[in-house]
Amino acid sequence: MNIAILGNGRMGKRISELATDKGHTIVATSSSEKPATTLDFSSTDVAIDFSTPSTAFANISHAINSGIPVVSGTTAWLSKLQDVKDLCLQKEGAFLYASNFSLGVNLFFELNKMLATLMKNHDYESKIHEAHHTQKLDSPSGTAITLAEQMQKITNTNSVITVDRIDDLFGTHIISYNSSVDEIEIKHTAKNRDGFAMGAIIAADWIIGKKGVFSMKDVLKQ
Repeated sequence: MNIAILGNGRMGKRISELATDKGHTIVATSSSEKPATTLDFSSTDVAIDFSTPSTAFANISHAINSGIPVVSGTTAWLSKLQDVKDLCLQKEGAFLYASNFSLGVNLFFELNKMLATLMKNHDYESKIHEAHHTQKLDSPSGTAITLAEQMQKITNTNSVITVDRIDDLFGTHIISYNSSVDEIEIKHTAKNRDGFAMGAIIAADWIIGKKGVFSMKDVLKQ
């Protein structure tokens, strides 16, 4: 597939490397010096957005308006997410957002929901701790917010979220339930960026030829 990379940070660069290794072609790349709105999408099959909170909405909207399906993993711009979904449906395009594209994290999401269901009628206090590298722009992470939203929907209680920023840490998320007598904990630790990058490439390949608004759950059902 011919891919446009929207955002040339660490994730954008790694996606480009892995996609090229898999035989795909990077036909356009946006950066702070070359905004996505200036890109030529004429030979593009799909766009992968890992840009910044301040540019994601414009980047994604431009691709959708150009008839290009988009998968996005940019976080901290979600006040505009519904606007993008509305635009996608209006233009009969295709859009997929995920706070995390890693297969392991998406399995962790399912495990989180199962544990919350088991714990909802018991007297435990829930907490979420997340830790990432110091260059991460959003705090708490989009993954931590997704985990918290899942738990709140099931237990009808809000979880405390704590955050660490540590050099060269790819991402750790810990869910804990504490009582006066014991503690239950589940944890996901990313060892590198490749799980996130490969998940985005898989989602990009999956969305080509489809119309509508999707999530990683749709991809993983296949």
